[in-house]
Amino acid sequence: MNVIDKPRKSEALDSKPKNGVAPKHSFFVWALLKLKVGSSRSRAFSAGVIVMVRKRRTELSGGGESSESQEASGSGGGRGAQRPTERAPPAQQASGGGYQGGRGWAPHSQQGGRGGYGGGGGYPQGRGGSQPRGGMAPQQYGGPPSEYMGRETHPRGGMPPQQTASSVLEFEGRRQGGGSAAGGRGGGPSGGPSRSSVPELHQATQAPYQAAVAPQPIPSRKPVTEMYSQASSSSQSPDLSPQVMQQFQQISVQEEGASSQAIQPMPPSSKSMRFPRRPGNGSTGVRCVVKANHFFAELPDKDLHQYDVSITPEVTSRGVNRAVMEQLVRLYRESHLGKRLPAYDGRKSLYTAGPLPFTSKEFSITLVDEDDGTGAPRRERQFKVVIKFAARADLHHLGLFLQGKQPDAPQEALQVLDIVLRELPTSRYSPVGRSFYSPNLGRRQPLGDGLESWRGFYQSIRPTQMGLSLNIDMSSTAFIEPLPVIDFVTQLLNRDVSARPLADADRIKIKKALRGVKVEVTHRGNMRRKYRISGLTSQTTRELTFPVDERGTMKSVVQYFQETYNFVIHHTQLPCLQVGNQQRPNYLPMEVCKIVEGQRYSKRLNEKQITALLKVTCQRPHDRERDIIQTVHHNAYHEDPYAKEFGIKISEKLASVEARILPPPWLKYHDTGKEKDCLPHVGQWNMMNKKMVNGGTVNSWICINFSRIVQDSVAHRFCQELAQMCYVSGMAFNPDPILPPYSARPDHVERALKARYHDAMTKLKPLGKELDLLIVVLPDNNGSLYDLGLVSQCCLTKHVFKMSKQYLANVALKINVKVGGRNTVLVDALSRRIPLVVASQDWPEVTKYAGLVCAQAHRQELIQDLYKVWQDPVRGTVTGGMIKEHLISFRRATGQKPQRIIFYRDGVSEGQFYQVLLYELDAIRKACASLEPNYQPPVTFVVVQKRHHTRLFANNHADRNAVDKSGNILPGTVVDSKICHPTEFDFYLCSHAGIQGTSRPAHYHVLWDENNFTADRLQSLTNNLCYTYARCTRSVSIVPPAYYAHQAAFRARFYMEPETSDSGSMTSGPAGRGSGIGGVRSTRVPGGNVAVRPLPALKENVKKVMFYC
Repeated sequence: MNVIDKPRKSEALDSKPKNGVAPKHSFFVWALLKLKVGSSRSRAFSAGVIVMVRKRRTELSGGGESSESQEASGSGGGRGAQRPTERAPPAQQASGGGYQGGRGWAPHSQQGGRGGYGGGGGYPQGRGGSQPRGGMAPQQYGGPPSEYMGRETHPRGGMPPQQTASSVLEFEGRRQGGGSAAGGRGGGPSGGPSRSSVPELHQATQAPYQAAVAPQPIPSRKPVTEMYSQASSSSQSPDLSPQVMQQFQQISVQEEGASSQAIQPMPPSSKSMRFPRRPGNGSTGVRCVVKANHFFAELPDKDLHQYDVSITPEVTSRGVNRAVMEQLVRLYRESHLGKRLPAYDGRKSLYTAGPLPFTSKEFSITLVDEDDGTGAPRRERQFKVVIKFAARADLHHLGLFLQGKQPDAPQEALQVLDIVLRELPTSRYSPVGRSFYSPNLGRRQPLGDGLESWRGFYQSIRPTQMGLSLNIDMSSTAFIEPLPVIDFVTQLLNRDVSARPLADADRIKIKKALRGVKVEVTHRGNMRRKYRISGLTSQTTRELTFPVDERGTMKSVVQYFQETYNFVIHHTQLPCLQVGNQQRPNYLPMEVCKIVEGQRYSKRLNEKQITALLKVTCQRPHDRERDIIQTVHHNAYHEDPYAKEFGIKISEKLASVEARILPPPWLKYHDTGKEKDCLPHVGQWNMMNKKMVNGGTVNSWICINFSRIVQDSVAHRFCQELAQMCYVSGMAFNPDPILPPYSARPDHVERALKARYHDAMTKLKPLGKELDLLIVVLPDNNGSLYDLGLVSQCCLTKHVFKMSKQYLANVALKINVKVGGRNTVLVDALSRRIPLVVASQDWPEVTKYAGLVCAQAHRQELIQDLYKVWQDPVRGTVTGGMIKEHLISFRRATGQKPQRIIFYRDGVSEGQFYQVLLYELDAIRKACASLEPNYQPPVTFVVVQKRHHTRLFANNHADRNAVDKSGNILPGTVVDSKICHPTEFDFYLCSHAGIQGTSRPAHYHVLWDENNFTADRLQSLTNNLCYTYARCTRSVSIVPPAYYAHQAAFRARFYMEPETSDSGSMTSGPAGRGSGIGGVRSTRVPGGNVAVRPLPALKENVKKVMFYC
């Protein structure tokens, strides 16, 4: 049972600025991601969280993660930009609360807060002062002293991480981070030359390109003309709809009087688009040397040519296409191809190192099937192949780009080199995306239910500061075991299939697992003809008949196989496999079919399979480094005939890279604890002798147990221990529930919740109180979804029995932020010494993160609900969207509008950079302008990527001072040279300590920077923020706002896919009326009339807290 909630509207801070005086500057930090859900009817969720920052107020605690590396196999290269859906604006009401378009910025009545460091605060929405929910004086249960609980609070500093979750198909064997956050990460892959060939984005007025790396001056604001117009003929513009193009062309940034932060005008044409150049390398931290899984590739001195290939009749199989071209090269290389060895992409393009002796030529190719051993004539297929010259890929421009003398990466040249290096492994192994797998590259490991893991490697050519680099990494993914179908079904159902007939549920499970799987028949001797399964018959084999002649004479399948093949079918109670098309279906008994080897399993893995795959692939850094080097030696690029043909030389040594280890930040805890502050050691610390900087209050709570094996006495003792841990940690937590723990059957979730909630409110309502917390004991990770509108904490049965102090401490951290408390805060935020902008900008402390989620169509990469305009029959033109809601929330909480915006964007691959930046920066500016004329705060737009394949290793694994306990590089290790982009502002940061496997650093790429960050300031800010994650006492691998955005989106997908579940806790959600941008957020699927089911609105009592933790 998952009691969860979905963010609908931004969470308002719960206190006023001190004395009502706004600080000079305020920062608005926003993190956003798009989470895709892998299912038969995929949905996408976009989620954003902001951190509202202002003077002197505490916020989030340190974080950590259990980061099991999960990666969607085959997505390594990054998809191309997707065309956004053209949608009519929904005719729906704007958000409640009166901040719709044109209503101005006057904030509503300020809301009392639950307090902060140095303050306390009251309760949200009219529960001001020290009044509890019912208006009565709060009881103190050993929480923080009154001076921390009763005064109005001041804000505090902190910021973002990233993460994504989707079906786990490819694992790169790593567990890092620690604590209670589990799951994999989504986001677009960054490997390989996947970015569109679009001219770079200028951050200033147009000027000749300067190769030198230097900070960019910000010009004074001036009107913006076109945002997005015609691209140059040599470049490919982002794929945007006419509607979006029109929006870009209408952008204008109006003059604002005497401002110290000038807005950079948008470029008048995509010809002048350029991402910010690197403002120099950072210098903060202890210098060291690390090794990266990048291998220097010497730029060839060849004249590359591209040819278009047309094969008739056209086939969809790349395998057939490659077989045709292999035959062509074998027959005509010497006579017609000028002795050249071409590289082929399997589709429409052929590449050569030099010109062919023709511009267009037609060939006739015959493919002959393999001998089936029956002596029958083999099938011959005739193909006509036309090869026609298309273009030249100039490596000279690639060289200029690598030297920083040309702003645009010549994608064609990079693509050619990538295809050349993939040609040989494609013929040797099973390609999946940018990875290659084989049962011979490592031992097969069973995963259960008829699946097994295959070992493989990822490979991609990348432009870097050191020149061309070949990125090699180890990976594993799930393949279907080449079993007889009967054995596969036995494993899948985990029982003897001959014992009893199949139930309907079994039939559905088999059909889902086998649909699309290729099988070969075994009843015809050496003739192993292959078929693809399209379904199962509704009848059993013994009942199935078919016509054998034109007169309609029927014959049973059992009789047919007996007479024709002398084969006796034994499992006649099973259905037949249906192969072929629906018009002419063929029926094959399961026992005459065997699954063809080498088929990747592309569906969602279950929890046991994920665990098994992680155990297989989890490698310590030293072992992973060794396997990568062995893979490079095994691939023998110096002997690769294609690499030789094109003059590509690959080094066999890992790249040595200069790095720095950034210092951890000091963390502030409550003054009543023995330890008032703390300096994390190797990315972690604990709560011993510490109290939360602002403990929340829980006066009224209940517990419901849905686990049959947890007795009432055990549940009662667990709740007592948890309440005691919350009390010891600094919360004001009533040790006794208002009702005794209640046990119910797991199939009676709704009935039990309604009944127990009714009983609790019957007791509380006369006292004017509300229920503060619901504790739920779950039997397992799988369960139903029910929304009650309560802050809840779910606990698994196994943890209830163990009752470990570490687990209880982590749960206490989560409960505290859910009820409005704060666990810790950066000391530098209190003293305004955060290394970055504080010296010049008086940046305040980080406070709470508000979350919003919206549903949108599958494969819609741009987040559609950032800014919206629609027509209301009463109010006319109304504006809204996620960004506007967040800005309004910030205004309500702080009494001021943000003066700067820092936007962390998760889930973007390199091929989507231009498209996402243009669309979403436009949305930010329109949202700001809709609130106040001429309001355009400076924006910094940073993409956070985890789905890449760069790994960093210690230069000396035996040096105890250079590695953590897991053998990984130390937390805080940052790299901004050699393996990074030749000219743009990006860096790799490993901000967390590993637990198992090899740590994956996060990759941060700045796409827009009007705040003029230096490398040191942005790197230090990002690293410090990773220590403010609320769910555990470890630094996390990505900035917390991006992490929280992932969590909010992950919670939201339960509304679309109730059969999925999350481990750990959730907050009950709303079934109530819509507020905000709609109690309805609906997006239509491109090209169809089916609307994405809208997400329900968030209830007011949950909206004010970090319910998604």
